[in-house]
Amino acid sequence: MDLPHHGYRATKQRARAAPAGDSVLFEDTSSAAPAMNNQVYYTPGYNMGPPSNEMQGGAGMDNLFTDPMANAAMMYGSSLANQGKDMVNKEISRFMAVNKLKYFFAVDTRYVMKKLMILMFPYTHQDWEVRYHRDTPLTPRQDVNAPDLYIPTMAFITYILLAGMALGIQKRFSPEVLGLCASTALVWMIIEVLVMLLSLYLLTVHSDLSTFDLIAYSGYKYVGMIFTVMSGLLFGSDGYYVALAWSSCALMFFIVRSLKMKILTSLSSDSMGTGSSAKPQFRLYITVATAVFQPIIIYWLTAHLVR
Repeated sequence: MDLPHHGYRATKQRARAAPAGDSVLFEDTSSAAPAMNNQVYYTPGYNMGPPSNEMQGGAGMDNLFTDPMANAAMMYGSSLANQGKDMVNKEISRFMAVNKLKYFFAVDTRYVMKKLMILMFPYTHQDWEVRYHRDTPLTPRQDVNAPDLYIPTMAFITYILLAGMALGIQKRFSPEVLGLCASTALVWMIIEVLVMLLSLYLLTVHSDLSTFDLIAYSGYKYVGMIFTVMSGLLFGSDGYYVALAWSSCALMFFIVRSLKMKILTSLSSDSMGTGSSAKPQFRLYITVATAVFQPIIIYWLTAHLVR
């Protein structure tokens, strides 16, 4: 109902309505309730979230080192690990003496050159005695008469490579043939060493020859085999047989003079014993048989490479 204009005065001013078409530039939030902040505040006494990584790691390590049971378990585990390591080293040393093996590879360039000259020209060498220092033989770099495994190993590898080259020149190369050549050479050396050890055992020959010594003396033949194959490739069959004769005689002379210092030197000491050791002629037979066997193996392993 409309009120009359006279006698009435409004106590409130009517608010002006915003035009419908205009957009509101600023929103009036003075009378509105304060908005809640999205950030969550945690009180120190009631931390419900998961602990940080640093707190977890620090607390875990502190608990580990302060727990007596954990310390005891760690000490027990360490003792078991040390015992296992000692057992492994002991088992390895039963089958292969690492220190002895290092002795046979203690060489230098001067020793290698002088040893190769002795192997090819042993007739000019005068002193064949192995030198000792406090009952321990000197290393090969200190004594040229000491056996080594460096020259036999390198000579064996060189022989295999030379055999592959010879087979390739003759158009007969194949991986199977080269593998058969390498395995045959290795098997013959193993058989030779086993026969030597068995002979020394059955004839009760007491000497300071070790298995590594026998492998070294047996492996020196590969030097003569390389010389023989090279001569056959360069000069034909005539050069092959001349080189075979030279290397065989040189190797036999070298083996006899070297094993003489190892096997035949203990004759006087054994003659003063109970007589249970081998007779002197048996020792001589072993030395000569080992020397005579070398040319046969050289010919067997090199004849098929030269045609």
